Amino acid sequence: MSDSGWKDTALGGLGCLMALATMAYGLLITVVGCRWIEVEFGFWWGIAAIVLAIFLRFTLPITVGAIFGAMHLWGWHWIGATLFALPGLTFMIPAVFAMILSLFKKQ
Repeated sequence: MSDSGWKDTALGGLGCLMALATMAYGLLITVVGCRWIEVEFGFWWGIAAIVLAIFLRFTLPITVGAIFGAMHLWGWHWIGATLFALPGLTFMIPAVFAMILSLFKKQ
């Protein structure tokens, strides 16, 4: 196998591994969110949240449930729980600060 073929195979394997990790992370968020909703409101509300997420693509109840689940079921601080449920904030918060700072930068 040529050097290029080996790199393509390794990158393809890494891509598959990342896809599986992303799916596992999404499943973890769903389980934690549904579990908190179930503990607080009952089994059928947890099922309703999953139905909303799957069929109507409305994931807000699961996301909020994941935040409160990490806080109340696992005992996490609210900042850690929010970053767990909304990992995009890790990238958005510094970007917002950089944008604000660029407004004050002299031209």
